Amino acid sequence: MHHIDDEQRRIRLGRRHLLARSLRASSVVKVADAVVALHATDAATVYLSTCARLSEPNVETVERALYEDVSLVRLLSMRNTLFAMSTDAARFVDASHARAVAAKERRTFLKHLREDGKGLDEHWLAEVERGTLTVLDERGRATGSELSAVVPSLRTKITVFPGTRQETVQGVASRVIRLLAADGRIRRDRPRGAWTSSQFRWTATTPWPAADPAEARTEVARRWLFSYGPATEADLKWWTGWGVRETRQALAAVTAEEVSLDSGASGWVVPGDLAPEPPPEPWAALLPGLDPSAMGWTDRAFHLRADHRGALFDRAGNIGPTVWWNGTIVGGWAQRADGELVWRLLSDVGREAVRHIEQEAAGLSAWVGGARVTPRFRTPLERELTA
Repeated sequence: MHHIDDEQRRIRLGRRHLLARSLRASSVVKVADAVVALHATDAATVYLSTCARLSEPNVETVERALYEDVSLVRLLSMRNTLFAMSTDAARFVDASHARAVAAKERRTFLKHLREDGKGLDEHWLAEVERGTLTVLDERGRATGSELSAVVPSLRTKITVFPGTRQETVQGVASRVIRLLAADGRIRRDRPRGAWTSSQFRWTATTPWPAADPAEARTEVARRWLFSYGPATEADLKWWTGWGVRETRQALAAVTAEEVSLDSGASGWVVPGDLAPEPPPEPWAALLPGLDPSAMGWTDRAFHLRADHRGALFDRAGNIGPTVWWNGTIVGGWAQRADGELVWRLLSDVGREAVRHIEQEAAGLSAWVGGARVTPRFRTPLERELTA
């Protein structure tokens, strides 16, 4: 069996994720496709992850892709998480993930409506959705609060998990908007605040055309293996959120080739992707929390020391802002309330690495400008650096 060692995996990461300075991209679409999809739960992550891979990073380029030419779209998809991806990738992710996620979201919400006991059902929900879409057609775009002010049913409150410890009263507006977005009938438009804000306006859009889910899963697996391979079956299963059967079917449909890894596990690559790649020039990167390069595998041992995890992850397993050197996570960074960007090394990487990291930190500070970035998922090191 062909063997691919950890050093080669780190080389591939730097090259294929466009992190080496000479390999950075000129367009947002190229960045998104290089990592398949960008985590978008935290609004700032899309900008920080993209600009870390752009040859000329700036907020306006990412905003144009998201809100003007809409070449970058957000979908509730893998692991029921919000991702941003190119429209080319989105047509496959919609069929492989988003349709199933949307159906599950709808079933769950209808169950909560029935349990509330007010007689609210799918007919009531359909009427509320029609009213919401009508307002968006008339206005062009609106926030959730603006929609609730015009559509009275959006101000309805229901009791979820009645009779249990989790019982709580909840407004339906955010749930209805989430369903419409999951179905692809509305999308996020420019936020009310700066690019770091998550208070989005919404605008009507057209759902993606139907496609065969199995064929879509094959294409998603192929793209992911090229960007993240060699990777294990468990890595692909975790990243996609598929079951074992779906994961193995996708690997078989791709005709992925099996390789051995330094960990002793079997990895998989796309057919013919066995040749070693030359290392790029020495590179450093400051990546945000939930960045794809840090969240791409369930087994991160080839680029993250086990004794660094406690400082860099929150209790739910979300990784915070990280400092990288030649394919390895070596520290973390944060932005203080006064705008100062600070970082700390967890490994001794030498003077050359420090010089490159300082250069990346200066570049990040320059394009972020006066914006303040606080990760949604805060980690011990990030909290300590900002204290």
